Amino acid sequence: MILMLHFCLIFGQQQLIIIDPGHGGKDTGAIGLNKVQEKDVVLNIAKEIIRLNETLLNDKFDMYSTRYKDTLISLSDRSRLAKGLNADVFISLHCNASNTSSKGMDVYVHNTQTEEENLKKSIGMGLSILEESTQKLGFKKRGVQFANFQVLRENITSRPALLIEMGFVTNPDEADYFLKPQNIRAMALTILMGLYNYLNT
Repeated sequence: MILMLHFCLIFGQQQLIIIDPGHGGKDTGAIGLNKVQEKDVVLNIAKEIIRLNETLLNDKFDMYSTRYKDTLISLSDRSRLAKGLNADVFISLHCNASNTSSKGMDVYVHNTQTEEENLKKSIGMGLSILEESTQKLGFKKRGVQFANFQVLRENITSRPALLIEMGFVTNPDEADYFLKPQNIRAMALTILMGLYNYLNT
């Protein structure tokens, strides 16, 4: 009976997910058309993901944000939070910018050649989020890219880690998209459902 209870406790544990809204405070990130600031867009979407996890998924995941207001958190402290909480997944939210008419969403994973298992999970999760978001929202799918960003590098040894570029604030259509609260909710929902679909298969 004790062994059975122990088994249920282990397999009933929530997965702990860190949502990392990039930039903040004096670091605005990209500033787009209509003065859309990346730091505001990503924070609003992060808050919505956490809210929807609570209200729609009944707290399916144990979720924490690296920031809950307009403050600047160092990249190292963002990774330290994930380590301190022993997070299962780390997801960093960003918006893209370009001098050209670029548009669409892409996901970055670390360019590691050693952490094969976490890299494989990162790619799978990224593809699931991209599929859900681009199909439901009509954004162009730019695919999974590889990079050595600090938040990816400091997390990939311990957990799957993604950096999502949720569209270009320098693109007129995508900048306007992020000005509407219902679109912030829609983006948050598709990211959450892409994550849910991957982690429950």
